[in-house]
Amino acid sequence: MPTDLEIAQSITLRPIRDVAAELGLSEDEIDLYGRYKAKLPLSIAQRPVKGKLVLVTAIHPTAAGEGKTTTSVGLAQALRRMGTNVVLCLREPSLGPVFGVKGGAAGGGYAQVLPMEDINLHFTGDFHAIASAHALLSALLDNHLQQGNALDIDPRRITWPRTIDMNDRALRKCLIGLGGATNGVPREERFIIVPASEVMAIMALASDLDDLLARLSRIVIGSTYDGQFVTAGQLDAAGAMALLLRDALRPNLVQTAEGGPALVHCGPFANIAHGCNSLMATRSALALGDVVVTEAGFGSDLGAEKFFDIKSRIGGLTPAVAVIVATVRALKLHGGASKASLATPDVDAVQRGLANLERHIANVRQFGVPVVVSLNRFTSDSDAELDCVLRAVTRSGARGALCEVWARGGAGGEALATEVLAMIAEDRSAFAPLYDVSLGIREKIGTLVARVYGGDGVDFSPRAERAIRDLERQGLGQTPVCIAKTQYSFSDDPSRLGAPHGFRVHISEIHPAAGAGFVVAQAGDIMTMPGLPAVPAAARIGVDGAGRAIGLF
Repeated sequence: MPTDLEIAQSITLRPIRDVAAELGLSEDEIDLYGRYKAKLPLSIAQRPVKGKLVLVTAIHPTAAGEGKTTTSVGLAQALRRMGTNVVLCLREPSLGPVFGVKGGAAGGGYAQVLPMEDINLHFTGDFHAIASAHALLSALLDNHLQQGNALDIDPRRITWPRTIDMNDRALRKCLIGLGGATNGVPREERFIIVPASEVMAIMALASDLDDLLARLSRIVIGSTYDGQFVTAGQLDAAGAMALLLRDALRPNLVQTAEGGPALVHCGPFANIAHGCNSLMATRSALALGDVVVTEAGFGSDLGAEKFFDIKSRIGGLTPAVAVIVATVRALKLHGGASKASLATPDVDAVQRGLANLERHIANVRQFGVPVVVSLNRFTSDSDAELDCVLRAVTRSGARGALCEVWARGGAGGEALATEVLAMIAEDRSAFAPLYDVSLGIREKIGTLVARVYGGDGVDFSPRAERAIRDLERQGLGQTPVCIAKTQYSFSDDPSRLGAPHGFRVHISEIHPAAGAGFVVAQAGDIMTMPGLPAVPAAARIGVDGAGRAIGLF
């Protein structure tokens, strides 16, 4: 079987001007980045909405794989094959996972977005612009300390980190400003990966350039000696940051493996940020297409919850349908089977693992959004195992369909597309966020733990308790909450698979993301700077004599 890269390199791409024309856009309305990539104007996002929004989420990720991005691409391809005016919206990949262990984020098999090599690497430079804007604020902050600290910033209370788009555990804790009086003020520092940057979150939620500037101004970088928040606006940083981000704010137009339009833009992680592509891209797609397929990172407890409670609330979006991606192999792991036995039929393990899928279905439906389950088929799946899952889906009140888009492209997703179109036609969505933002921070976190995770309660560290008091005292208590949590479990313990009960969630710290418009609560030991494995993916990646990538998935 060919690799994802070999499949991608075998496909003849359409000129991007032809893809734009399919959306009714002339060449004068796009800015070309070569023959196969383009930037859209910001004005498209301000056009009236005409499309229906379909969110793709999943059960919890496992070592067996689920294929959420691949399903998103394949569903869009299938809808297009069936004559639907569809636009796909995805996030941009981060270089950290690309060269680490997880891989890219361009789909797989015959359900990819192309040019895959460009998208997984530098693309149109959006991540570099975000990293540069973030670094500019860091430099201005330390220069302010060096030049006399007129704002009276307490170096011990600086919360703004530095960023790099690479997995580098050595940068989680470091010291800067060493070497004498001319080299800055010595202090502790930390790095986070670019998808965890608040600048990334702001880019993904900004509605236009004016909104981008206002959000950048509100970034909290730390506190004064008497405990008052200090913002990027007070450092006169927002204007220059906005200039660096001016072009990056524009959505990127590329294509699927079958030549359909795809907007790939921004890339916050769902376990440490809100996990959705940009509001600008989604609004643009809703103005151009009749159906828009988008995805949110990891399972419904992370990406989907944040899509509903943060992005949809801020952006005024109304999802029509949610697709939950599952596999027999993953459900076996949730049911206690070993990774080595996944190719052996085991209906009992599937039955035990169904509790995970059923909780994800219930999670999405409590937001008032109807559910279609996409059961990604592997060659090792038995008919009895597949039937077991589909019967459980029917019992839950959701629709279900087998999906084979990795191997067959859009043709393998037509059964899923048929169910999605039927659900759209029924117009059953009664979407509403899960909580009122006027609730206190503790109450909002408690609501998510009880109703989305299935936990018994929340324990706050003394540091988190102090942060709640500061946030609410300084007017940041009435915002959505973004919980940074392991992606592998409903709990904050990655080893607790399935649908655990009888657990409490520990919130270790809480910090403001005032520019993004929410507060971030860190659960358990979640990290904002990943590390590389013993054998990184980078070890097998390279370039041949013709300049073509090799080893890239």
